[in-house]
Amino acid sequence: MTDLTVKTPDTPHTPDCPGASGALGVSGGSGVSGGSGDSGLHGSGRAARLRGELRAIHALVHRDLLRLAGQRTHTALMLLHPMLYLLILGGGLAALIPRSSLGVGYQTYLFPGMLMMTVQTPAIMVGIRLITDRQSGYLRELLMAPVSRATLLLGHCAGGTMTATAQGAVLLSLVGTVGLPYDAVLLVLLLAGMILASFSITALSLALAVTLRRPETFHTLLGLIMMPLLFLSGGFFPLHTLPGWAHTLAAANPLAYAVDLLRRCVTHRVPDQQAATGIEWAGRQPPLPLEAGLLLATGLLALLWAARRFNRPE
Repeated sequence: MTDLTVKTPDTPHTPDCPGASGALGVSGGSGVSGGSGDSGLHGSGRAARLRGELRAIHALVHRDLLRLAGQRTHTALMLLHPMLYLLILGGGLAALIPRSSLGVGYQTYLFPGMLMMTVQTPAIMVGIRLITDRQSGYLRELLMAPVSRATLLLGHCAGGTMTATAQGAVLLSLVGTVGLPYDAVLLVLLLAGMILASFSITALSLALAVTLRRPETFHTLLGLIMMPLLFLSGGFFPLHTLPGWAHTLAAANPLAYAVDLLRRCVTHRVPDQQAATGIEWAGRQPPLPLEAGLLLATGLLALLWAARRFNRPE
């Protein structure tokens, strides 16, 4: 019996996905890739990936801004609370609390604390939305996007920071009603301080949200810790009037540094409005840049920890 074999001509190797090289922006050539071609391929790939990550952040920020514009009644109600504190409570107590005990009128003293209260609520809401998005399945759809989880978390943080600052800017327009001038530099300093505080609070809220699974638990925990942190911030009364053990808690409170930062910005531009001192270390106030750096470091560390926790499989 004759052994019959069929010989086929050798064919050149072709890629598994036709057109893949064209999609990556690599043009056809001799088939020999040089070093410059590889670097161009990697460079274009990194640039395309970076553009995709930035588009994802932009989409999440745009989503939060659209929500802010569409929920006008909800936004107005959140702004009403600090306005009532500032105009009614502050105006009523201004006649009872002597100016000599605070260095300024009580409404002027209360103003930085009300700015902090204004940005605190929308910044915390970012964490609540992350939990509700997980429960509704929207977060799972986001995770299917071809971007990293850290980018999605950064988009949530950027959106929360912008919406919180936008609401704080509305209350900032009342600066003239508390005896402060409409000074452009003062307004810019206060706005920068609110951006920094909003970022830190939003990052802390996200760090808490990636740990908890139920919004009820999140709300309960916030009720236990947020009001004490607000009272220990020096927004309502000077910290030196607190008992000694409370000074240690205030020194570890990021809201206290944020309020003190805003109040010292006022003193920097309006020297005659020298309010009572806030945070003190061994009887001395920390430098203003150090307070800003501590706020920024707190937000960055919270965001990094949240990103590491968020990268774990659901």
